[in-house]
Amino acid sequence: MIVLVTGPVRAGKSRFALELVRDWGRPATFVATCEADERDPEMTERIARHRAARGAMAAIETNERTGPTLVEALGAASAGEVLLVDSLGTWLAAHLYALEELALSDPVAAARALETRAAALLPALDALSADAVLVSEEVGWGIVPPTVLGRLFRDQLGRTAAAIADRADRAYLVVAGYAVDLRATGRRISD
Repeated sequence: MIVLVTGPVRAGKSRFALELVRDWGRPATFVATCEADERDPEMTERIARHRAARGAMAAIETNERTGPTLVEALGAASAGEVLLVDSLGTWLAAHLYALEELALSDPVAAARALETRAAALLPALDALSADAVLVSEEVGWGIVPPTVLGRLFRDQLGRTAAAIADRADRAYLVVAGYAVDLRATGRRISD
């Protein structure tokens, strides 16, 4: 089973995803996609809060440069396992960061490269034998970002989340501390 949990920042996505995983009553592995940087104390504190919230849950901390990557972590999972992937936004940001120079010189080529990197996640999900809850941010609800990096990130994260929601058995939108079951209340928009 694949479940997507999406919504704006600080809406309760991670807490809700953790509740879903705990409700399944099986041991779970937290797949962290944020690459810690000791030069960023705010992110270090944020990571510490997430670690405390998940308690003794096993964890895999992915790193898109040195491994294990998110795709590798998904590929290594076996039937009966439960994965909680948090979050797709930080995972995609790591890929965008690697393409920053290209994005500034050739945004079209960078968009294609980012789309290719993001698309690699989809076959990994299709082949996944474990159950997984994936957390993603909704970043396109505000103004059009004034930078090329912001626009590339927003557009690709939206496309990636939509592709995952299409594959997911369940999809939730978490807003202001409330989870809305998109499959039960929503209508799929055709391409």
